[in-house]
Amino acid sequence: MKILSHFSHKTLSLSLTAGLLAASLLTGCGAEAQSAAPAETSEALSASEVVAETAPELSEAETQESAAETQESAVEPQEETSAEAAAPAETAAEPEIVTVANVTSDGVLDATEFFTGRDLTQTPDLSGAETLEVAGDVHITAEGVYVLTGTASNATIYVEAPDDAKVQLVLDGLSITNDDFPCIYVTGADKVFVTTVSDSTLTVTGAFTADGDTNTDGVIFSRSDLVLNGTATLTIDSSENGVVTKDDLKITGGTYNITALSKCLEANDSIRIADGVLNLAAGTDGLHAENGDDETKGYIYICGGTINIDAGDDAVHAYSVLQIDGGAIQIKSAEGLEATYIQINGGEISIEAADDGINGARKSSAYEPTIEINDGYVTVVMGSGDTDGIDSNGDIIINGGTVDVTGRSTFDYDGTGVINGGTVIVNGEQVDTLPNQFMGGGFRR
Repeated sequence: MKILSHFSHKTLSLSLTAGLLAASLLTGCGAEAQSAAPAETSEALSASEVVAETAPELSEAETQESAAETQESAVEPQEETSAEAAAPAETAAEPEIVTVANVTSDGVLDATEFFTGRDLTQTPDLSGAETLEVAGDVHITAEGVYVLTGTASNATIYVEAPDDAKVQLVLDGLSITNDDFPCIYVTGADKVFVTTVSDSTLTVTGAFTADGDTNTDGVIFSRSDLVLNGTATLTIDSSENGVVTKDDLKITGGTYNITALSKCLEANDSIRIADGVLNLAAGTDGLHAENGDDETKGYIYICGGTINIDAGDDAVHAYSVLQIDGGAIQIKSAEGLEATYIQINGGEISIEAADDGINGARKSSAYEPTIEINDGYVTVVMGSGDTDGIDSNGDIIINGGTVDVTGRSTFDYDGTGVINGGTVIVNGEQVDTLPNQFMGGGFRR
């Protein structure tokens, strides 16, 4: 088991030219925005440097993506991680807004390669973009940048591009309301960016219709990697799920108001959040990542942003690992955080739960059920009844930070419960050993 008391970070940033310094940069993961000046610390790397220097440490799929994004600069200006190279002369004075992600390299997940330079760039390069007024179905079959505007009913943006294509959908005041099918449906591409530059709305009001063998159950439904970013607000209302991807889902900027009768955000492989404002109202889960075919996947990583979740079931549900390195998370739900291995290395987390506040459950065979808190401020307030504030089917390890739990049963663990550091408050009193709830009631120390 890995017990961590401190964490090193590497900064993913983009180098900006002097002509782009007019705009202040958004910050992510609790970091200061970086200017066009060279980084002052040896640990700070530009996004292009991160891709070049650390690509051998990637998985095969991520390595291919990083290599492709580096090579594409010859044919796709928008893939450049240098603002000077990406922006054409006529738009050089336009501000470029970039999220800066301080990601943990030595957590249970090594997050140093989780976000590329283009993922973190909130303002799209429109030099070669095509503008489409949406009145009915739109079929996008090639790599490129597409600006989508207009108001439509029962219209779908289809992305049917080659498997190596990167497609950027720029939502500029787009409004689509459908009865029974996704507003954005990605059947083919390597990665799709949904970048909101002015407030847009996507709605599905009725029961979703299947596409052959595919159960299309999200307002945005993707078979490929999906990145949500931008500088404006995207509002999603769904009769089932909000955003669904069968691969990785990344959120690095923008504001998202999502109301869904089932899950707000769902991914098979991972959900990664670097920044942005997420206001999620879910009938079941707010964030849900699960992959039944690979025990190491189905993880959720959060290192920044403001996340407000009101959920009927789990606010955050990961199959394997839930790692929180930063951000402000406010939760009201049946269960708050659930995963096999939960590691909290920073951030401010406030949970009001009717069932378990934090639950380390036995889901993935790749990890032992563990709740590990190394830093941050965690507050859990439990409802009445037989509920647990922090419950692990294995160990609970507190190495640092502040943990404040209020409830009838504050801690429950089947393995070992230890306090190695930090501050632990139980029902208003600081303790130096963890109480443990017996089955059927009563405490032991």
